Amino acid sequence: MDRAQKAVELFKSGCNCSQAVVCAFCDLFGIDETSAMRLSEGMGGGMGRMRLTCGAVSGMSMVAGMALSDGIAGDTMTRKRVYEAVQKMTGEFKDKNGSVICADLLGNNLPKDGSAEPTKRTESFYKKRPCIGCIEDCANIIEKYLIEGCK
Repeated sequence: MDRAQKAVELFKSGCNCSQAVVCAFCDLFGIDETSAMRLSEGMGGGMGRMRLTCGAVSGMSMVAGMALSDGIAGDTMTRKRVYEAVQKMTGEFKDKNGSVICADLLGNNLPKDGSAEPTKRTESFYKKRPCIGCIEDCANIIEKYLIEGCK
């Protein structure tokens, strides 16, 4: 199973969009899945279901940090390297999908009550939303820019 398929399976098993992307790659960086789930959970639904930046895109940015950062506070060289990768990858996602904003990607299907309650996962949920495609795109972009480049 490739990483994009793994991310989709994680999403279908109950992970949010951000968790699915981060957890599909966490093993490459020595991060256990439980820690990756916890770190990325708040980014789902466009940041806590506020429909802001797509959670899959946020997850992609987190993976860029895992792949490219030296993890040293104040290291502007590593920060620049991560920022450049995030800009390049996010640009490719936006070119393909038209936006990086969850609300736009969902066709402005915002929660009517501002609730933090996650949407129930049904067959219809998966069919009418672009989330699976966004998750696949992010995983494939990560493979292209980060994983292939590290080999």
